[in-house]
Formats: sequence, C-alpha cells, structure tokens
Amino acid sequence: MSEKSSSSGSEDDVEPESAQPVELGGVLSKWTNYIHGWQDRWVVLKNNTLSYYKSEDEREYGCRGSLCLSKAVITPHEFDECRIDISVNDSVWYLRAEDPDHRQRWIESIELHKAESGYGSETSLRRHGSMLSLTSAASALSSTSTSSFKKGHRLREKLAEMETFRDILCRQVDTLQKYFDSCADDVSKDEFQRDKVVEEDEDEFPTTTRPDSEHNQNNNGSKEKLYAPGSPKGMNGIDFKGEAITFKATTAGILSTLSHCIELMVKREESWQKRVDRELEKRRRVEDAYKSALNELKKKSHYGGPDYEEGPNSLINEDEFFDAVEAALDRQDKIEEQSQSEKVRIPRLVPVSPTDAFSTIGTHRFANKLSAGHPRSYSSSLSSVELVSASDDIHRFSSQVEEMVQNHMTYSLQDVGGDANWQLVIEEGEMKVYRREVEENGIVLDPLKATHAVKGVTGHEVCQYFWDTAVRMDWETTIENFNLVETLSDNAVIVYQTHKRVWPASQRDVLYLSAIRKILATNENDPDTWLVCNFSVDHDSAPPTNRCVRAKINVAMICQTLVSPPEGDKEISRDNILCKITYVANVNPGGWAPASVLRAVAKREYPKFLKRFTSYVQEKTAGKAILF
Repeated sequence: MSEKSSSSGSEDDVEPESAQPVELGGVLSKWTNYIHGWQDRWVVLKNNTLSYYKSEDEREYGCRGSLCLSKAVITPHEFDECRIDISVNDSVWYLRAEDPDHRQRWIESIELHKAESGYGSETSLRRHGSMLSLTSAASALSSTSTSSFKKGHRLREKLAEMETFRDILCRQVDTLQKYFDSCADDVSKDEFQRDKVVEEDEDEFPTTTRPDSEHNQNNNGSKEKLYAPGSPKGMNGIDFKGEAITFKATTAGILSTLSHCIELMVKREESWQKRVDRELEKRRRVEDAYKSALNELKKKSHYGGPDYEEGPNSLINEDEFFDAVEAALDRQDKIEEQSQSEKVRIPRLVPVSPTDAFSTIGTHRFANKLSAGHPRSYSSSLSSVELVSASDDIHRFSSQVEEMVQNHMTYSLQDVGGDANWQLVIEEGEMKVYRREVEENGIVLDPLKATHAVKGVTGHEVCQYFWDTAVRMDWETTIENFNLVETLSDNAVIVYQTHKRVWPASQRDVLYLSAIRKILATNENDPDTWLVCNFSVDHDSAPPTNRCVRAKINVAMICQTLVSPPEGDKEISRDNILCKITYVANVNPGGWAPASVLRAVAKREYPKFLKRFTSYVQEKTAGKAILF
C-alpha cells in the first residue's frame, strides 16, 4: 500500500508514456574520414539517443556509435541544404539526408527528443525535487554573508555598539516604565481614599467631632479633613530628569551609530561593486579565451572534415589547399617509389637519336615480311585487335564512338605551333605538354595535349596496353578501385573507376566508354595509326553517389608507328621501330577547386603519367615479338 501511494505521487509529476517522442530510423550519409568521405549508414533516433549502424540488416550486431542528445547542438549547414552537423563537446557527426525535406524531418525529430530529455525539459523539472537547489542556495548565501562580514571589522564594532546602546535603552525604558506604573498606582489609591473619607464625613458629621488636628478650617468656615500626601514606593530613588537626559543621549547615539553603519555599508557596497565589475571582466576574458580555445580545438580535432574539403565555402584557404595537395602527392610518389624499388626492373631503352631516320612507309609491309620470314619462338602477351572498319564494331554507342574518333583524328593531330592559344608548359626530351586555359562558371576546364616519341614499341602495342582492362592496375597508380561495368563488343567496354583521394580535394570517380580503333590508311605511305578514345557516358549500374564527385572526361591516345628500314635482308627489330604518341585530355573535375591547384597538379602529373606508362610498355614488350 505504501509503494502504491509513493508511486502515485511520482506519476502525477511524469507525463504519460504516450507523450514521449516516437522512434525514427532511416538511411543518412555520414562523413567518415577524408579517405572514404561520405558513407551511407542506418541511423536510429530513440530514447534521446542517436545511433548509427553500417546497414539496417546489421542492427543485431550492435551500433557503431551513438550520441546522447541532452546537450547536443544541432546545426543545419549554411550552404548544403541536405546536411546536418550534430556536436556534443568535441565529438561532431556530419550527416546528409537525401533531400531538404528529409533533413527537416530529422531535425524536428531530434529537437523533440532533445526537448524531452535531461534537466532542460519540463517533465524533468517536475520529476526532480527542489530541496537540493534550495539547500544549495541557502548555503551559498550563508557562506557569502559570513565571508563578507569577516572582512568588515568596523561594521562589526558598530553593531556591537548598537547592541550596548540597545541594552542601555532597554534598562532605561524598564526604569521609566516602573516609575510610570508606580505613579499610576498611587493616583488610583489616592482617589479611592479620598472618596472613602468623604463618605465617612457624611455619615459621622452630626454626632461626632474630629480632633482639630485632623481638620483644617477653610476660608468659608467649613472644615476639611487633612491627610498626608502619598508617595510612590521607591519614587524618591529615581531621577526622572536625569533618566530623560540619558534616554535622549542613548537614542542620539543609536542614530549616530546607524548613520555610520549606513556609511560603512555604502562604502562596502562600492568596494564590492568594483570587485564584482573586476570579476565580471575577468569572467568575460576567460569566456572569450575558452571560446577561442574551443574553436581552435574543433579545428584541430576535425581537420579533414567536410568543411575543409574543396568548395567555394571551404574553411581552408588557397595556399593551405595547395600545400596540402602537394604534400599528399609527395606521399603517394614516395609510396610508389618504394613499391617500384622492390621490383626487378629492366633498364630503359636508349632514347631516340636525332641521327636515326625513321620512315613513314606503311608498316603493313614490314609486318608481312616479319611473318613470312623467320618467326620468333616467343609471342606477344597481347592479342591483336583485328578491326578493319567501323562496321565490325556495332553496339548502342557506335554512333558516339564514330563521332569521337572523327573529331580526334581531325583536331587532335593538328600542329599546335600555329595556335597561339596553346601554351608549352613542359618539355622533357621528346615529350612536350601543352595547355590551353579555359574556365567555365569558375571551374577549370583546361584542355591538355602531349606529344611523345618512344623507341622500340609499335602504336598497336601502346594502344593495346592503354585500352586493355586486364593490365590497367599494373601501370595506373592513381586508381583506387576499378570495375568493368559492361562489355559492348570485343573492342569497346564501359568502365567505372574511383581515383585515390588527394586531400583536401574530394574523391573523384569516372564512368566512361573505352574503345580501341585501327585507323585504316588511305595509301601505303601513311603510317600505321591506332587510337583509343575514352569519353564519359551514363549507365544504370553506376549512378553518381555522395561519396565521390563524378568527373567528366574526353581522352584520346593516338599512336603512329614509324619504321626505319633495316639494312639488306635483316629482320626488323625493335631498334627499327618508333612510336609517335599524341595524347589529348579534356577533363571536367565536376566540382570547385582553386584554379592554381588544378593547373599545378595537371602540370605535375601528366608528364609523370606518360613517362610511367611508356616505360611500362617498353618493359612488357622488350624481347617479345613485334605486334604491328
């Protein structure tokens, strides 16, 4: 019965269970780190706690993290309409919903849970008693008052004086009160005695005569009874005038002491006010320092969060962005050098000598000669692409491939010498890299063009290695993941690949069609020409995601084989072969980044890519049969 009564009292203070916020669960993108970026996670809002799981199916294995919303700060992002930042002390979750309406729903639910939690809610105030607060306040007030008076010695002395004056005044009041009481008693007794004497005279006057000693003769001849005047008991021992003077002096002393106490209290109030002002100023400075330190701590703790990645609203400035990208690329280069040093590398072949004379005679004659002569005992690791005309490569993107091939053969092989818009940015031996500066809506779209000459390989071999997805990861060091989405034909595939992230730039992915094509010669003096074109397409199997920024590309590698005829009837060797490479790239990065950074990265990476790839082709073809 006691349990029931005690529990009923608490039930009146707590809201019914039906008023509690409902549970909410769904998929949100969560920022993981600068390497993996945004990842989809199953997020659950329940019992004032926000938890996330890798997926909905893995809820039974436990959450990967949780936040208590009692003291959480929910901040909708200023620019990203789908993003929410939730922070508790130095822990911050960056979340993104699929659309602004979805984000608003989550914000309202989180705020509702937060409002019904902890000491900040109305139900919590009703649930917890107030005796602790009252006791704390009383103790604080008591300690403050005591400490204040400990330092007010003069005020305590004046208060002691007032205590003395009070005692004196009380004694004087008691004395005067006794005097007044005694006087009042005597007056009442005198009136009673006088009335009694008058009654006796009326009764005894005809027959009895009083002694003369007891009567006085009045002027009118009548007799009046005489009696001794009464004096109050102890009345002669009181100096009424002296008591009055002392009373006035005592009250004057009290008033003077009170006035002095007021002056002391005013001075003390001014002193305390100055101390309070100084304390408030100290508190303000400490709070400012705390806020500044907290902001610095957040910057250091979450450096690499979504606010520091690329974008026009990034918290990192252009110089810091450039330095960070340079440092990340240097680390990647170091890792690549270490991995390459562990391999046994074949020495590079000698560069092209200016004295060597290579002919543009059609290489099909040398290919026939090589096959008709003494065949080698080893064969190429690549399978030849037997493509004679475009009609042999039919698929749903055939028209787009044909258009791209025609454009590249028309414009990409044009000499850049007469075009003032092309700027030579790199020249290393036979390799030259040109750039034309183009910007659209603040995004750098600079076309790049590189020319190179590699000895000992054919155009077919270079293009085949560049196109073959089976060996792509052997020479391409910037790719993180690689996936063959669809094979359209023997000579055309659709590829999806994600590139390694270079922080603070966002991670990029590319979905493109890659096609290899042999360009048929119009006469036998034309060089043997092969082309690989890669251009962006859309595919249902690889839609854009929040994790990466989708880049758009239009890239072509055009390779022409030049042959220096051997002396006499000697066989054609790789010393007689030269491949002239023309590489063009039009890349839309898909997102904003500083123009100086993008141009610096392109200037640095494209020559390294060409040298790395051509060296790889030379190593793979050395000592193998020539593939024309």
